[in-house]
Amino acid sequence: MADSNFSDLRPAIVVSRWNELITNALLEGARDTLRGMGVPEPRVIHVPGAWEIPPVCAALIESDQANVIIALGCILQGQTTHAQLLASDVSRALMDLQVKHGIAIGWGILTPDDAHQALDRCGLKHGNKGREAAASAVETAQVLRSLRSS
Repeated sequence: MADSNFSDLRPAIVVSRWNELITNALLEGARDTLRGMGVPEPRVIHVPGAWEIPPVCAALIESDQANVIIALGCILQGQTTHAQLLASDVSRALMDLQVKHGIAIGWGILTPDDAHQALDRCGLKHGNKGREAAASAVETAQVLRSLRSS
């Protein structure tokens, strides 16, 4: 990244307690990535589940407490359409917040078929999606900042 001065970033991580084994690993990956990038220590807010992530993100944005957010959760697929509906609604709400407020929100909400796939995505075979969400949120925040200053 051309401009790696992150001192003006006010990061927050909103993380679900549902499927905590997975989300704790995502959280540690995200925090480690932010530290490695030289980003200030994030505010970490735990919420019950993925459904609660968007309103907390909205409150952080509206109160100007964060200018880059990483959303972390794990929605395991089940035998009904509940998981698909939940993932779709949470995804749409987070995208709407990004577009409306021009703020980067890193998508670190897993939607695996089962716990094995979730484990693969929080540090085993497929890397740590919390790390990826943190890095992409910071990069997007930098792009948005450069567009506003040009």
